[in-house]
Amino acid sequence: MNLGDRQSSMLLYSDPRDQYSHRVRMMLAEKGVIVDLVDVDAENPPAELASQNPYNTVPTLTDRDLVLYNANIIMQYLDERFPHPPLLPVYPVERSMARLWVHRIDKEWSSRLDPLIAGQGSEVFRQQAKADLRASLSDTAPIFSQKPFFMNEEFTLVDCCVAPILWRLNAAGIVLRDRRSRPLRNYMQQIFERDSFQKSLSEAEQEMGE
Repeated sequence: MNLGDRQSSMLLYSDPRDQYSHRVRMMLAEKGVIVDLVDVDAENPPAELASQNPYNTVPTLTDRDLVLYNANIIMQYLDERFPHPPLLPVYPVERSMARLWVHRIDKEWSSRLDPLIAGQGSEVFRQQAKADLRASLSDTAPIFSQKPFFMNEEFTLVDCCVAPILWRLNAAGIVLRDRRSRPLRNYMQQIFERDSFQKSLSEAEQEMGE
């Protein structure tokens, strides 16, 4: 499967339902980079993945002799490997702030969403995770009214991390209807209509939005 229109020697092992794989696929689509895409069943990963990645996890990216795992490391590599369009700020302070936002997103949103999507933990645990995630999103929503993208005038790597999380809210049983969340809902509509986002969706992910 191809995700872009530039020649590349890369191969991406990707779980069609995994938000971290989705991040990388969206970034590849945004940059118009072609990869050979290998869909991975998390319960039955292919043997060749273990030979490439000692943790046997996705996403895993191979680029000739280079093997990378961890979505955020892969994405930073891609931004340097394919610098146009740039998806991280040029200046060190702004670049560090973007990385800090990704860290906060993972700590505050991803850590709560992942068990909901996987159906892990007790019912009490999942209900608390759902309530905490909904509250965190609602509290953050006003910042989406300040700039067109996440804390930036331009689309960045951070948006590639945020969009897959927001796309999975429906599957996690989280609906944002309160007035305070309106800027976030507007952002969601804008990002979900973006060409790179549409190209990045697997068939399983398309079903999540229905």
